[in-house]
Amino acid sequence: MNANLASTCHRMWDEQIIPALQDYIAIPAKSPMFDKDWAANGHIERVVRDAAAWVERQRGAHGPNVLHGLTLEVVRAPDRTPVILFELPATKTGSTDTVLLYGHLDKQPEFSGWRNDLGPWTPKIVDGKLYGRGGADDGYAIYASLTALIALDKEGLPRPRCVGLIETCEESGSYDLPAYIDVLRPRFGNVSLVVCLDSGAGDYNQLWLTTSLRGNVTGTLKVEVLAEGVHSGDASGIVPSSFRIMRQLMDRLEDAKTGALLPEDFHCPIPEVRIQQARDTAAVLGDAVYKRLPWACGADGGAVLPMSEDPAQVLINGTWKPTLSVTGVDGMPPLSNAGNVLRPYTSFKLSLRLPPLVDGNAAALKLKALLEDNAPYNAKVTFEPDGRMGAYGASGWNTPDLQPWLLTALDDASRAQFGAPVGFVGQGGTIPLMNLLQQGFPSAQMMVCGVLGPKSNAHGPNEFLHIDYGKRLTATVAQVIAAHP
Repeated sequence: MNANLASTCHRMWDEQIIPALQDYIAIPAKSPMFDKDWAANGHIERVVRDAAAWVERQRGAHGPNVLHGLTLEVVRAPDRTPVILFELPATKTGSTDTVLLYGHLDKQPEFSGWRNDLGPWTPKIVDGKLYGRGGADDGYAIYASLTALIALDKEGLPRPRCVGLIETCEESGSYDLPAYIDVLRPRFGNVSLVVCLDSGAGDYNQLWLTTSLRGNVTGTLKVEVLAEGVHSGDASGIVPSSFRIMRQLMDRLEDAKTGALLPEDFHCPIPEVRIQQARDTAAVLGDAVYKRLPWACGADGGAVLPMSEDPAQVLINGTWKPTLSVTGVDGMPPLSNAGNVLRPYTSFKLSLRLPPLVDGNAAALKLKALLEDNAPYNAKVTFEPDGRMGAYGASGWNTPDLQPWLLTALDDASRAQFGAPVGFVGQGGTIPLMNLLQQGFPSAQMMVCGVLGPKSNAHGPNEFLHIDYGKRLTATVAQVIAAHP
């Protein structure tokens, strides 16, 4: 069984998935947060139609008993990004459960720093890696999910009913998704297993199950002191610098020496089981947990030091500790155009990663109050969190305890497809859907995994998909679904 499943999955990747992903990578289907005119530009519409057409082509293409009864719909709500919903009846007699398979098709923006021979919208295969924006995060998910089901049906292996949910707003915080879940809930049925292929891997040698995800609050903090820029010789020492005020506001939030977030509201207790899993994973990965990152080197040749050199603490820092990143700046001219001018304002784009058990919307409102209250020099300070009214920020997620059948199935599948046991690791990223599904289907088991392993660099330059890992992960998903009791 394992060999046949793997053979089908590997062949489908070579013949169909890779070509489909090459077409997908070439389309700049940026998420609405990064493309305000996404509807008019049509890029999201195109990747949705391409993916839907690919699914439709699989119907009946692999034999009369493969994907029998498959239905697909592109669901559209006014003023919202579309979702793809496909449904496939059970082949297991008497099964009343549903396996929900999730992915997304929207992308992060280009970013800078791509290698000269690579580009965000230029798909290229080098050394078994498919480079380009979105292939690994998360364009492959719909193709891999359906391929796993094709492999099962070709082998005649009984499975529960399966439903695929593919959104196009994930990189913007999935603010459109709750409305769709409310409308589509009756069509999901009794969800007993969620398979999410939007996560990461500790290495490329085994299956890695994601045990937790951080939440995230993003938004724009703006400090205004003048209506227009003025000569710095005339105004400095009289008008406070907007950048200096910004530094004071940052000091309310973060210890500049350690990077520790100061407000207790942004912290939560860490479950002991997650601490132990971090120790176990650190024993496998060692200092690769931080050496995998593209560190810069100083003039003396010494690498920049991580915030901790203890691998277990590195894993905890990146999964259960709140952290702040400034991901964009406005109000500052480029160096080539920087005159002797006291600038009128400074704006920072903030990304606040939250521990898995902290509510994202509540954190966004607390952050707004913290930054805007009692502004230094009575400057005009505004923080506008991303999202929509009542849906600011994204909450994290902590996986429920694994049922024995799933734990066994994951380990068996990892050993069969990778030759190594399953590993467990938290992820520092955010998948808003997981918290929503956990609330909506509290008894469901969660298989959250993905292809974003070392140096795959989602969101940054030179993003790639490790093709062999993708093939093996697809076969692993098929084997786990076959083991569903």
